[in-house]
Amino acid sequence: MITKLDQMFEVLKSRPAKRLIGAYACDSHTIDAIYTAVKLGIVEATLVGNAKLIEETCKKDGIDMSLFNIVNEEVDTKAAAKAVSMINEGQGNLLMKGLLSTDKYMRAILNKENGLVPPKAVLSHVTVIENPSYHKLLIVGDVAIIPAPDFDQKVAITKYLINTAHALGIERPKVAIIAATEQVLPKMQACVDAAIIAKMGDRGQIPGALIDGPLSFDLATDEESVQIKGLKSTVAGDADCLVFPNIETGNVFYKTNTKLCKAELGAFVTGAKCPCVLSSRGDSVKTKTYSIALAALMAK
Repeated sequence: MITKLDQMFEVLKSRPAKRLIGAYACDSHTIDAIYTAVKLGIVEATLVGNAKLIEETCKKDGIDMSLFNIVNEEVDTKAAAKAVSMINEGQGNLLMKGLLSTDKYMRAILNKENGLVPPKAVLSHVTVIENPSYHKLLIVGDVAIIPAPDFDQKVAITKYLINTAHALGIERPKVAIIAATEQVLPKMQACVDAAIIAKMGDRGQIPGALIDGPLSFDLATDEESVQIKGLKSTVAGDADCLVFPNIETGNVFYKTNTKLCKAELGAFVTGAKCPCVLSSRGDSVKTKTYSIALAALMAK
């Protein structure tokens, strides 16, 4: 079982390298992260973007360009479209965002004619967080894509988190469906949805995990709070996965971890034909490298 993010590298070294396509991968952070992943032997990489800019970046950072396949495309939107086409053509099995905005990257993925999203698929964002104040990895969603998930989307998010936990070697992850309270309050939709999803887990409709909810954040992650409140739960105080009720909750949690808690993380977009790394342009090389490794773990 993987208990620290850097353990993903050792696991992946024993497997065939995945093929990564970088969409407008011209910036230092993205190229450095891909270079690190290539040197570790976990991916082979194609960089689609401005070849001159890629060359200049590699020279500045002392990176051996011969380790990459370079496809020249100077316009960022065209580079994203080309990268997606290469995935569809079977030339790669994971995608990564480079020096282009999230909306342009997502537009290429979501393109109805040439994109990567199957009909009726739910696209979601999964983050794995290593917080020094928590006793294990936390797998959370959605913090970046679905603003206000409806019931069906929450079920999809729950399944994505469980699949990610399984890929990390957690055989029966504990999933907390987060709300403001552990009480089932009919007037709070987050509580109602959580209670139904928890019951679906009990009855095997969502297999492979222990699911409980609604749970407040303290009860999901803090054993002392569980003891004080006297809650009986197979998940409370020891959650592996957190399903957030909306993007505000998830996004604030994500940024609190990175900015105030100095947590490390890896993240990817799931629900498409392949895992898609959606790091911020300001994310560190380490975060981007962890995200590549996580996507490689999930790639077919």
